[in-house]
Amino acid sequence: MSAPVISVTHGVVGYDGRPVLRDVSLTVTAGEVVAVLGANGSGKSTLIRAVLGLVPLGAGSVTLFGRPLRRFRQWHRIGYVPQRLGAGGGVPATVREVVASGRLARRGVLRPPGAADRAAVDAALAAVGLADRARDPVATLSGGQQQRTLIARALAGRPELLVLDEPTAGVDAHSQEAFAEALRDFVAGGGTVLLVAHELGPLRPLISRAVVVHEGGICHDGAVPEPAGHHAEPDHDHVHPHGPDEPAGLWSS
Repeated sequence: MSAPVISVTHGVVGYDGRPVLRDVSLTVTAGEVVAVLGANGSGKSTLIRAVLGLVPLGAGSVTLFGRPLRRFRQWHRIGYVPQRLGAGGGVPATVREVVASGRLARRGVLRPPGAADRAAVDAALAAVGLADRARDPVATLSGGQQQRTLIARALAGRPELLVLDEPTAGVDAHSQEAFAEALRDFVAGGGTVLLVAHELGPLRPLISRAVVVHEGGICHDGAVPEPAGHHAEPDHDHVHPHGPDEPAGLWSS
């Protein structure tokens, strides 16, 4: 059996005295693609933020690559793509500059980029279908292209684990397909993926396991559940104008 890449044991998270995650345990092994699904407010995004130490556990523990989170320092092994923040952020950076920043954790801030860094950035841009936009300001890209830029930034660091929070919410169909292809190549190369999804769309064939979070606990861990309601209709296009923080939930409470 593959070694655990992520292990959460009896994790508890609360905000202002309100429990968000209640006694959650989850293991992700090398090579898996695990989707975390759930309704709005179920705690699914909190779960992956807790895995990365972005929110503190009130109880329980997390290990990454076999090391306790509090002692984990090898962040170059992990690529993180947060919920859509707008890759432009008001900074007049080009697509290539944003993607190149994904190399910093691996090479360090003080060492100038070398041939390996440039090759990794080129490969990441090609993987998400943005090689022809490398010199364009990020602010000129569509929302889907900006999201692909953030994914390329994570891929440029050549991580072993990708953690993605709603990577395709509100993203156009072409960008969803480009992302699915990039993820397929990453997994074929031995990568491991943990992603939060509102709906899977073209990612569905890649998912090896689904975890459904309900009211702060895991109520399902296994095969991907069948979509319900209007999401199951064949003409449903999987593209929605959701806000960046709370995309609408697919999985009913």
